[in-house]
Amino acid sequence: MKIAIFGTGGVGGYYGGLLAQKGYDVTFIARGAHLKAIRGNGLQVKSIHGDFHVNPAQATDDPASVGTVDLVIFCPKTYHTDEAARQMRPMIGDKTVVMSLQNGVDAAERIGNVIGMEHVLGGVTQISSAIEAPGVVKQVSQFRRIIFGELDGSITARVGSIETALKETGIAVEVSDDILKALWTKLVFISAASGLGSLTRLAMGEYRSVPETRAMITGLMKEVEAVARAQGVRLDADVVEKSLAFMDNAAPTIRASMQLDVEAGRRSEIESMIGVIGRKGRELGVPTPAADMIYASLLPNDLKARILA
Repeated sequence: MKIAIFGTGGVGGYYGGLLAQKGYDVTFIARGAHLKAIRGNGLQVKSIHGDFHVNPAQATDDPASVGTVDLVIFCPKTYHTDEAARQMRPMIGDKTVVMSLQNGVDAAERIGNVIGMEHVLGGVTQISSAIEAPGVVKQVSQFRRIIFGELDGSITARVGSIETALKETGIAVEVSDDILKALWTKLVFISAASGLGSLTRLAMGEYRSVPETRAMITGLMKEVEAVARAQGVRLDADVVEKSLAFMDNAAPTIRASMQLDVEAGRRSEIESMIGVIGRKGRELGVPTPAADMIYASLLPNDLKARILA
């Protein structure tokens, strides 16, 4: 299986590194100092599940030079989705599959609008991983899980092949016949971790049990649940309780990827993580006061970061 990792950040770098370590033909699409370091010294991964080093590593900033591939694991920041989808067109053959592991709930549709929905799978990942330095990815969470599936819920041969490859790496893998449910279930959790983490600038263990903050976390999760149900997504009845338990059981030092960007003064995924809740809520007539407050509080700094980027 020939694989391209489009967006070699914390998520793509980690999973791509694991696949390369297992002998798969993996090419990393990266840029800048990160690309230069990977070309020169390989990709170094620091992980609580075991450190490893992919060296040499195939890496480029030119997707056209890669040729067609069997699988693209698509991991750019959500604000680059449309541009990145156009850039990866040269890698798309008749049977190429693209699996997005991005945050948010609309990546598959946006990618499919560019390359054709027949190429796209829906995907969700649960992991805490980031670029520590050029050429170095640091993964810090006990959880490292991928849930993916066909958008129509069917179980196909191509899904089975990808499942086999991913399971070889040792990560937790689940094939879903309702990937929209998985995407919105993740948003219930990750919107709260991203929003409240970005507001407080504290590690998860320092804010999750403060009663007033906990109330806002719960309120935001319930808003995401209400928006999802209003458009027919079949979430579990106890999705908020499970999401709170997941947050409580996560390592206390964890910071969501959006929070890391906010703290560093970089452009963040605020639109896909927080803004989308209010936008869809207004379309559906669902009130989203917590999401709107968090969005309004974080937006000015994000607008500043966009200008400076």
